[in-house]
Amino acid sequence: MRGLTWDHPRGYAPLDELTRLDLAGANPYGDVPEPITWDRQPLEGFESEPIARLSETYDVMVIDHPGLGAATDALVPMEELFSPEELAGLRFAGRSYESYHLDGRQWALPLDAATQVAAARPGVRAPSSWPGVRSAAESGRMALCLGGPHAFLMFCAVTCGDFLDEEAGERALELMAELLAVADPALSLRNPIGVLDAMAAGEVDFCPLLYGYVTYPLAFTDAPAWPGREPGSVLGGTGLVVSRRRIGEIREPVRAHLLRLTSEPVQGTLFPATGGQPAARSVWTDGPGEATPAATGSTRAFYRDTRATMEAAWIRPRFPGYIARQERSSALIRDGLLAGTPTRDLLKTLHEEWRTP
Repeated sequence: MRGLTWDHPRGYAPLDELTRLDLAGANPYGDVPEPITWDRQPLEGFESEPIARLSETYDVMVIDHPGLGAATDALVPMEELFSPEELAGLRFAGRSYESYHLDGRQWALPLDAATQVAAARPGVRAPSSWPGVRSAAESGRMALCLGGPHAFLMFCAVTCGDFLDEEAGERALELMAELLAVADPALSLRNPIGVLDAMAAGEVDFCPLLYGYVTYPLAFTDAPAWPGREPGSVLGGTGLVVSRRRIGEIREPVRAHLLRLTSEPVQGTLFPATGGQPAARSVWTDGPGEATPAATGSTRAFYRDTRATMEAAWIRPRFPGYIARQERSSALIRDGLLAGTPTRDLLKTLHEEWRTP
C-alpha cells in the first residue's frame, strides 16, 4: 500500500515510526494486515496538487479540507468503510471532523489538528486583542504571516469569516496595512514555518496570527479577538482520505490503518513522542499522556492555551476551484498591501474576485 503525506516532521515522523514498527513485527500500537509506504510532498502541494490526480497513485492520502470539493468522485466516503457506531465513537478537536463532511458524507478522518493562533518568544506575551496587537506592534519586534495563502487566511480570520462583508473587510484590511507598516517586511512574507524559525532564532518577538506548531520552543496563545468577539481563526490541520481506485483489494488493511491512526494510544502517545500534532480531542483537553516523553509543560500549555481558538475556528469553503481562488485572493491582498493600495479599492477588487462565477 502507498500513502502520501507532507514533508515536515509533523506530517511524516509519526507515520514513518508506525511503518518501522510494523516492519519490525509485533507493533505495540496494534498489528495491521500490511504496512503503508509513505511518500512526501511539499506543504505547498496541498494547494497545487489536486487530490483526484494523487488518488490515481496513492491508496491513502493526508490532505487538508479545502481540496475536497473537487475530489469526492475519486474518494471512498468513510460511511463505506466504518459502521455508524465506529464513526460515532471518534472524538476530535474543535470542528476538525466536521470540516471533512461534505454533501452529506464524511470524506476523511482528522489526523492532525491546527488553527491560526498567536506565537511569541518565551517571556513575551502576545496581545489577546486586535487593538492590543496594534499598540504592541509599535514598540515590539513583530512579524505577520502573509506568504502563500496566508494573507487571505489572515484576512478571513480578522473578519471572523465574514470576508464578503464590506464593513468587516475594510476594517480587516486597514488593520493589516497598519500592522505591516511596522512589521518586519521580509519575515512577514514567509509561511508559518519560516516565521516560526525566525522567532525561534530570536529575529522577531511575536506574530499575532499564524498556524501553530507544537514542536517549537515558543509560547502559543489564543488568536487575538475583537472586543466582545471570540478569537478569529481559520481551521487548518489534515485528514486521511482513501482512494477509490483499489478499495476492493485493500478495504480491510485501510480500515485497520485508519482505526489505528485515530486511536487514543497513537494520537495521545506516539504522535506527541514523534513530533506530531494530534487531532484527538483528548490531547487538546488533557494534554499528551503522562508517560509520553513529549508531555512537557510547554507542550501541555500549547494545547491548553489555544484550545478556545480551536473550538471557535472557521471552516473554509470546499467547493471545486476554491483553492485557486484562495491563492489569487492572497496574492491580491499581499500585493495591494505592499503597494499601499487604498483599502476600499483593494476590497473592491477582492470582492469582485469572489463574486465572479
